[in-house]
Amino acid sequence: MKIFKSTKHRYIILGIILILFLLAGCSLTIETQAGPPISEESFLKVHFIDVGQGDATLIQQINQDNTYNMLIDAGNNGDGEYLVEYLKDQGVETLDYIIGTHPHSDHIGGLDDVIKGFQVGAIIMPKVMANTRTFEEVMEAVSDKGLSITSPVPGTSYPLGEAEFTILAPNSDDYASLNDYSIANRLVFGSNSFIFTGDAEALSEEEILNNFNKRDLASDVFKLAHHGSSTSNTEDFLEAINPSYGIISCGQDNSYGHPHREIMAQLKARNILVFRTDLHGTIVINSDGKDISIETELDTGVNLGSQEVVISGLDKIAEMVTIKNNGEEDVDLGGWRLISVRGNQEFIFPKHILKAGSSVTVGGYDSRDKVDFIWELGGGVWSNSQSDPAELYDEKGNLISVFED
Repeated sequence: MKIFKSTKHRYIILGIILILFLLAGCSLTIETQAGPPISEESFLKVHFIDVGQGDATLIQQINQDNTYNMLIDAGNNGDGEYLVEYLKDQGVETLDYIIGTHPHSDHIGGLDDVIKGFQVGAIIMPKVMANTRTFEEVMEAVSDKGLSITSPVPGTSYPLGEAEFTILAPNSDDYASLNDYSIANRLVFGSNSFIFTGDAEALSEEEILNNFNKRDLASDVFKLAHHGSSTSNTEDFLEAINPSYGIISCGQDNSYGHPHREIMAQLKARNILVFRTDLHGTIVINSDGKDISIETELDTGVNLGSQEVVISGLDKIAEMVTIKNNGEEDVDLGGWRLISVRGNQEFIFPKHILKAGSSVTVGGYDSRDKVDFIWELGGGVWSNSQSDPAELYDEKGNLISVFED
């Protein structure tokens, strides 16, 4: 990262930033009522690029005549060179749109390298500044290329070849959190749709729900906000989107605990099939405008939407949990964790093959003669007076089953 050379240098950069945002009012805005029809050999590719604890999404609409490219965010400062190479490997020469959802370094860190490395059509960023060198480097790159910044206007639609995306947020001019300035958009290609919301939190999600009809939010794919944080991804928002697939971009063993347990529980309860960059690496979704297929860089061998292994019973008085394998294949439970949510107590399975169609029981000390495994704690495990759900996680930390008492 560059170091400030002088106070004069800072004032010059701030002046450039102000000019770029003042120009935003006369920058490109295109309003359309409906997307163009899809030609027979047209398709869409959405790359959720693994940049660790950050965000970077490349969207490509490819048809016989041309390829149209959009990049949403560009990871951390150290990701710029990698992203430039990744985009070039996908045949990108021009980025028709760049969206910097909000000025946090894990979202715009590599944008300066990307702007320098490609021809750029429009750059869309929220009208908010950050007092960081990362942000200033992006503004320098914009200025050096003679570009300006388009401010997001909710309800405005932009064509991306035969696809179209509509701005959903931000819906206010002033927020306490930079996350709520995040640009959210819904992209439509044929009968398939995707929602991207940056790090937008509950407040911004509520504004979206208030300003848009639910039928305009329903989507096949939802890239979860804020790396799967519980500050975002509210139940009302998930209900409105009602996605079949959820994508989470986060780093392995990140210090924030992303994705948060309660969000994974919500996704599981809604039967949303989840893919995560920390587990699957880069995730690519392909669409022909009717059907969706998903490719992952890493084969984890885990179907995060699987309902085959479930918590089938919880007897809190007897201190006994029953786990059943409803699938047709045996499952090794070694390293799996059973959690008592209220007390945050856990039982870690030793190596144990749960045969197809069979069950295994885990109990407290008082049920030691009735169960297969004993939860070796001095007192009781489950609360009998308050709600205390049970959760089952596999050895990779994926939430597999929830039993609501």
